[in-house]
Amino acid sequence: MLCCMVFLLPGIVSCRKGWLDEQPDKRLVVPKSIGDYQALLDNTSQIFNFFQSCGLGEIAAGDFYVLYSSWQALYANQERMAYIWGETAEFYNGEKSSDWESGYKRVLSANIVLDGIEKIRPDITQQEEWNQVKGSALFFRSFDFFSMAQEYCNAYVPATAASMPGLPLRLEYDVELKVGRSTLEQTYERIIADTRLSANLLGTKPGYKTRPSKQAAFGLLARIYLVMEDYRQAALYADSALQIQSGLLKFSSLRAGSAFPFPRFNEEVLFHNTFSYGIFNASRLLVEPALYASYTDKDLRKSLYFNENAKGASYKGSYSGDRTLFGGLAIDELYLIRAECLARKGEGVTAMDVLNALLVTRFKEGYKPLKAKNGAEALALVLAERRKELVFRGIRWSDLRRLNRDDRFKVTLKRELNGKTYILPPGDKKYVFPIDEIELKLSGIAQNER
Repeated sequence: MLCCMVFLLPGIVSCRKGWLDEQPDKRLVVPKSIGDYQALLDNTSQIFNFFQSCGLGEIAAGDFYVLYSSWQALYANQERMAYIWGETAEFYNGEKSSDWESGYKRVLSANIVLDGIEKIRPDITQQEEWNQVKGSALFFRSFDFFSMAQEYCNAYVPATAASMPGLPLRLEYDVELKVGRSTLEQTYERIIADTRLSANLLGTKPGYKTRPSKQAAFGLLARIYLVMEDYRQAALYADSALQIQSGLLKFSSLRAGSAFPFPRFNEEVLFHNTFSYGIFNASRLLVEPALYASYTDKDLRKSLYFNENAKGASYKGSYSGDRTLFGGLAIDELYLIRAECLARKGEGVTAMDVLNALLVTRFKEGYKPLKAKNGAEALALVLAERRKELVFRGIRWSDLRRLNRDDRFKVTLKRELNGKTYILPPGDKKYVFPIDEIELKLSGIAQNER
């Protein structure tokens, strides 16, 4: 019975309704025990951990290009439009937004768990298991809200967050409740509150890396606060996560000739999930030449992350261990968050110590540590290495949104297709994706201004 329940959940909602108004048939969803709810959370191939909401941002982030013939052959119109930062009216062409729809599917599933687990009163022998289930559901919901906020909301700026539109915060299992868009401030307040509560409930380390842990929750909070440009809090949570475990892979121990050099669930992975679109197929994707050229021959990431071919370089270095892209949380990201926050405090020497502790594991023997004269110089070095280390993880889009507010680091993205040039200037309104027409019609929420 449980297996059927887990399998049916993603598809039990009427296709005639939007994801903010969909009502599951509760007769088909019958978990009764803490173990049932944990099994629902563990159904990674159908609900959680799989194809998280950050694909459109990675398509648009400018770290790769495709040939015109490959672009034309893409199955989804939203992939083509994300690649050229397309106009709202042309973006979906009758399609549902995949990132929005899949994100709210998982939010709905998390709310089912949160609704049900509160009705179970655990005895003392069950308390830890109960805490794990509730903490996991909160973590999954906050992870998805955060991921969707990076695509469908403006970048967080404290001075304007209270007046900018955020997400519809679906917090109840009863999806018949009408939910409009919150403010951006309310969206981030909810994300932080859920993640902090999850950290209090979860165990220090996960039994399985598809399950969240206290360390993963700390890592997510570090990522959230970095995006909010609250560098003090970002540093605090990065440090908290690294105090639990800070081990790094030695890239010299990996086989560059392997099709997928990085083991799934490797020691750096705190929380595993993936994302994918057809455009990320290695036969289509060609790494942006200047990015590829930034890796020196002594940098082991060059051969572990990429394959050279007649057209350029393709990507193979996903921590997922296969063709899907890794969209989870890992130790190396925490090193880079910590180094950036130190540099921003003016602690250039300490920032470089943290950065070099990471890079020595990425280079061939004889690595010469990087040096910086001051915090500003250290910051530039950290951000350059951040892009190179975390490439194709669904992070670059968020980085562009915050860094484009700083004249030192802003960039203009350009792409060419069939003789036509497409440009995305810093701070452009197209750094927010549109909501699809189907959702707008069914839910009555407002379209993004872009």
